Amino acid sequence: MPLVLLVSACSSDNDNSKGSDDDNDIAVKIGIQNFNESKVLAHLYGEALDRNGFEVSYKELGGFRDILYGAFEKGDVNFTLEYASSTLEFLNEQAGQASPDIDTVMPLLREQLKAKNLTALDPSKAVDSNAFVVTAETAKAKNLKSMSDLTPDLRLGGFADCPTNPFCIPGIQTTYGVDLSKNFSPGDGGDLTKQALKGGAIDVAVLTTTDPDIITNNWVILTDDKGLINADNIVPVASDKLITDGGSTFEKLVNSISAKLDTKALTELNRQFVVDKEDAEDIAEKWLDDNGF
Repeated sequence: MPLVLLVSACSSDNDNSKGSDDDNDIAVKIGIQNFNESKVLAHLYGEALDRNGFEVSYKELGGFRDILYGAFEKGDVNFTLEYASSTLEFLNEQAGQASPDIDTVMPLLREQLKAKNLTALDPSKAVDSNAFVVTAETAKAKNLKSMSDLTPDLRLGGFADCPTNPFCIPGIQTTYGVDLSKNFSPGDGGDLTKQALKGGAIDVAVLTTTDPDIITNNWVILTDDKGLINADNIVPVASDKLITDGGSTFEKLVNSISAKLDTKALTELNRQFVVDKEDAEDIAEKWLDDNGF
């Protein structure tokens, strides 16, 4: 879960197991946090593991990180998909160690996870973090390509905490020298904010990079050219025991999925799940087929 979430899906604690004819008796218990993308990612990696003989089950947690790491500790789950910088800051109690550089974040994250007998595998190229988004029409009319192009007259809309969030208005002012506080419209970073952007009530919306409506509406994400936003790459996290039991087969398979997954692909998978209402398992199966798994 990044610092902000996609629109949450309703879910409850629920175990669903799916075995393989080539079952190797190594159980992979995947924890799913209470938002759409977590379910999509769980099935993407889970279906690949199932195809390779692992005994896969899914645990919908009905909550977020505080529940997830308790479930790891109790042994209810032993694998999940996380977000590098946000996880680091959760585990280090917001010590401010995260950065826009994933190569800087990963050793720090692995150090924090080690204390919980957990291991982070290779980060993917898929990133789900805050994004500053404009319509294609606004981008053209106001010549907006990067966040360095922002000007004080632009109307910003987004999460209600934007005026105090260090990665929103204060960060824009510190990093880019632009004060957008005077024309800020508080919203939810979801449907309300997107409707305001679509209707022209705001010029710039704070959304998340993998929000499927960005693709659907052909909106433009402004490039964070000065590195305001921390690196929230998708990162598989597994218990040390699962790493040991699964061996090189487990690690190579998980890392190969991460190597193929990027932000554009994940956004499209979210679109199929949220907009097209396709089943997460079917979405995963098709992506795995298309990518040679």
